[in-house]
Amino acid sequence: MPNRSASGSLKNRELYEELRNEGASKEKAARISNAVERHGPAAVARRGGQSGDYERWTVPHLRERAKQIGLSGYSGKRKADLIRMLRTH
Repeated sequence: MPNRSASGSLKNRELYEELRNEGASKEKAARISNAVERHGPAAVARRGGQSGDYERWTVPHLRERAKQIGLSGYSGKRKADLIRMLRTH
């Protein structure tokens, strides 16, 4: 049975597996691998994967963002840990 992302089938399984092995979440690996297949690696690289400027956010806002994207275990985290979680999910 093939791997499937939340929104459908994977378009580039090899890249997906490589990203997962590097620590990317299932969602992030599927999103990136499908974008590369759809638009090409140069277009995806040009867009970049910039994280938000989380250092300027308050802890309550960081926790709300973590909740929005479905992270767990964020309620007791300090600001630096929250930022790390958000950038590496």
